Amino acid sequence: MIALLVFYLITKKSFTKTIWFGSIAFLAMVSIGILTTILHNQKTAENHYTKVISNNIDSLNTVTFRIREVLKPGNYYDKYIVDIFEVNNSNASGKTLLNIQKDSLKPPLKVDDIYISRTAFKNLIPPLNPHQFDYKSYLKKQYIFHQLFINNESLFPVNYKSTTLFGIAARLRKHINKKLEPYHFKPDELAIINALILGQRQDISKAVYTSYTNAGAIHILAVSGLHVGVLLLILSFIFKPLERFKYGKLIKTILLVSMLWSFAVIAGLSASVTRAVTMFSIVTIALNLKRPTNIYNTLAISMFLILLVKPMFLFDVGFQLSYLAVFAIVAIDPLIYNLWKPKYWLPDKLWHTFTITVSAQFGIIPVSLYYFHQFPGLFFISNLAIIPFLGIILGLGLIVILLAVINCLPQFVADAYGYIIYLMNTFIDWVSKQEAFLLKDISFSLLYVMVFYWLIITGIRFLFKRNYKNLKLVLTAILIVQGAFIYNALNKPSKEFVVFHKSRFSLIGQTVNTTIIVASDFDSITKSTNRIIRDYAVGNHLKTFKEQSIQDVYQLNKKTILVVDSLGIYNIKTLKPEYVLLRQSPKINLNRLIDSLNPKLIIADGSNYKSYADRWEQICRKRKLPFHQTSKKGAFILKY
Repeated sequence: MIALLVFYLITKKSFTKTIWFGSIAFLAMVSIGILTTILHNQKTAENHYTKVISNNIDSLNTVTFRIREVLKPGNYYDKYIVDIFEVNNSNASGKTLLNIQKDSLKPPLKVDDIYISRTAFKNLIPPLNPHQFDYKSYLKKQYIFHQLFINNESLFPVNYKSTTLFGIAARLRKHINKKLEPYHFKPDELAIINALILGQRQDISKAVYTSYTNAGAIHILAVSGLHVGVLLLILSFIFKPLERFKYGKLIKTILLVSMLWSFAVIAGLSASVTRAVTMFSIVTIALNLKRPTNIYNTLAISMFLILLVKPMFLFDVGFQLSYLAVFAIVAIDPLIYNLWKPKYWLPDKLWHTFTITVSAQFGIIPVSLYYFHQFPGLFFISNLAIIPFLGIILGLGLIVILLAVINCLPQFVADAYGYIIYLMNTFIDWVSKQEAFLLKDISFSLLYVMVFYWLIITGIRFLFKRNYKNLKLVLTAILIVQGAFIYNALNKPSKEFVVFHKSRFSLIGQTVNTTIIVASDFDSITKSTNRIIRDYAVGNHLKTFKEQSIQDVYQLNKKTILVVDSLGIYNIKTLKPEYVLLRQSPKINLNRLIDSLNPKLIIADGSNYKSYADRWEQICRKRKLPFHQTSKKGAFILKY
């Protein structure tokens, strides 16, 4: 930092600009990033719980913890993020994932409640099949490294009250929802109100969430710049009379910034709301100081401040999409908007909404395809229909909540607002069902993300400033994109045999050139809902599917795989397989099978009973024979 200051003072007085100040500034920023990441890594703390349990990861521990955040429940467990206080009567710190068995007779746990329990820390489960979502890596970026599984009977509350901002926000959200209950909002309507105003999306049903995703309108449910901007306009109007007094502008600015951050806490301090509130706080302060604001500087400062406090937000999908969308709108929207100047107010507003929507899509399409592998072709219709009225919807929502809290909300106003939310949900559902315009299962690698951003940047430059230099850049970008396609085509798995993991079922995939041959014993429901093969195909850029029944023997060049099912038939004298796949819990004497066939490896897929697979693993360990259990090691992949 001292070197940066020295070079700044020298450069400021110099007429000739050099690269040294920029280079030192770049190195300083990288150093700050590394230092900030290290300082925020909770695992480096001396009393982090992992240091207490490092030698007895699977043993029972007496753990005291506080509920920090309520997550969306799974099929069998209610999920929470908790702060660790003590482990085995020793002070400890850190966060972990808590899974509580669902019990309809027990109320959900509350934020800030403290409990003690006797349990074991379990490792987070990595993805067991290729190209599945890596939930373990996602949690690791939030400094969560283990999980606890507890039933309600072994959970004991501690009579000690601890209050945090998160707890106050959770109680306030609960109070608001309790005040809204007498007005008989439908579950989907109340869930959307919670998402739009309070930033909580846990109660949104899977069907509604899928509709918004497929319609390209999921950003509407994430509290972001638009929501915060509307709130700032409302608050600025309310506090405008303060400007008449001495120091009134200063008081107004303090109140505005304080209320914006209070709203951010209530909304859960997600990446999008934190970014928006930080940016608008900087804008508010700059306006009070009567300083001209540069939107790029404002965005850069807000990004810098957020990453100083939350460095791992850099890997948050919402953070990435949020900033990319804003940068694209700022850079591209003026160029597109100036192509046509409507004379009347309504066409102008619709045209500007359209240009903003298209500009944002240019910024987020590559990253969105990389993470979600789909593109909603009718995104502009849903945005054109909702975005112009979203300010009214948000403003009315704030009024509805305020009136409900003070017990002054007329029923007809609540009914009218509920009907508006119903109409919005119905329209989004209609758009999402136009499946011909929804492009799914798009293979898009990280390489594609980089080359397509380069193509977008150079393409926009050439369209609005046509000269020889920009033509060279865009033609070079096109060649690079073609090179990326060729590279991926050459690196597809041409011959690969995969035994996937699927609990209670067998699933085998065999890749031959660009075709994947799928064999399974799925029932019709499992086949229609299963994503394992789709994820594998998308990740490997495969388009062609073929189905066949599970074979008894797979001959892969010089390698042979024998499949032993529930019938337990394996005594084939002429066959000496290198690999044996056990499926559907065959009742066999494994020692006798090994003596008879002398295989190099035994594979057990997810269709086997756990007790059988564990017994087979012990036998193979004693005989020093490799054993691959897909429930523990993930899918078995053999290239041939």
